[in-house]
Amino acid sequence: MRPAVGSHALLSPARLIPTLKAGLPVQELDALRGYLAMPMDKLVPMLGISKATLHRRKSSGRLEVGESERLVRIARLLGRAAAVMESLENGRRWLTSPQVGLGGAEPLDFAQTEVGAREVEDLLGRIDYGVYS
Repeated sequence: MRPAVGSHALLSPARLIPTLKAGLPVQELDALRGYLAMPMDKLVPMLGISKATLHRRKSSGRLEVGESERLVRIARLLGRAAAVMESLENGRRWLTSPQVGLGGAEPLDFAQTEVGAREVEDLLGRIDYGVYS
């Protein structure tokens, strides 16, 4: 099971890049919040968005490029976690629980940078292939 975040989750990279450059619609943020079952005030700091910026984005209807990329990063990890853990609920729980393989950090906190997100993906790959360490 791979949850999608709005209509953009299934786009190829060639089609997703221009969409990201234009900025994702703010509704994608609402969709991700729903998939994560997380309050908006906890999610937006993970995307580097302040309350004031969130208000401006809601007014304009679009996220900026960096915010859009970070949203897609979190959505990608949620999809991978749901697939490895065999359900959306299990994937959500895993992403928000301390993981030994990340030095006790929660994967969503760890994934606030691209380097951290790659480490989370690597850990999910090791779990998927039974080489969890």
